[in-house]
Amino acid sequence: MRVIEFNDVVKAVRDIIVHCGTDLPQDAYDALQKAMEEEKSPVSKEVLRQILENADIAKSEKRPLCQDTGLAVFFVKVGDEVKINGGLLKDAINKGTEQGYQDAYLRASTCEPFSRANLKDKIGYNLPAIIHFDIVAGDTIDIEYAAKGGGSENVSRATVLAPAAGKEGVLKFVKECISNAGPNPCPPITVGVGIGGTFERAAISSKHALFRTLGSVNEDPEMAQFETQILEELNKLGIGAMGMGGTKTALAVHIESNPCHIASLPVSVNVQCHSSRHTHIVI
Repeated sequence: MRVIEFNDVVKAVRDIIVHCGTDLPQDAYDALQKAMEEEKSPVSKEVLRQILENADIAKSEKRPLCQDTGLAVFFVKVGDEVKINGGLLKDAINKGTEQGYQDAYLRASTCEPFSRANLKDKIGYNLPAIIHFDIVAGDTIDIEYAAKGGGSENVSRATVLAPAAGKEGVLKFVKECISNAGPNPCPPITVGVGIGGTFERAAISSKHALFRTLGSVNEDPEMAQFETQILEELNKLGIGAMGMGGTKTALAVHIESNPCHIASLPVSVNVQCHSSRHTHIVI
């Protein structure tokens, strides 16, 4: 049994949040650079140039990439031979989240659903974090983190299609979601698509799909081909960077598929803005 100290987890989580708040991941930066080079609209090309300039300034001056610093979302794989000494893993992640958001001067964005009262004094600064746990073999803790902003989350959708809808039905649903979203999620966007499972599994899968490295290829050849097809259709919508019109509405489409019930076809679309702040560490 490997023992990991509570405070070591706190520090690791704190550090990745501070880093991601100001430093756009290289895969996202490269995808935006490629989009700018390929964009056909002069207006959207200029918008993409400004987005990249903003990323350069944020990194050099250690300032937040965006005023919406998002909610902290984690996917955590916990080895079955790991023990946390000094407290619960969930508490360590939450404590690291609070420290990271405070130390990097990131906005506290969690609030009561109806009163809209900020929870920073009641629960903690930008708490609770959204944490998805999985138990796996091994003696490490694998942590994926992303900052999820409100603009992109607000246009995300889930449904359950009839099985006969097939790929055409999934494509139609994704296109409708992105078309209705328009400029609101701050394109060019990354689109996570969860297919199969149950209603909630599809939604979680579509969120997790956003954590994949931009530019990576799906391990399933059929899904890889479908990702390319959907991406091409989304970029025909003409929404463009920040809704200014153009050929680069989406940077990537990432699919996660799961076995599902014979009578249903759950589908979820989760959107990430151009400021795709994510990282992956192993403790």
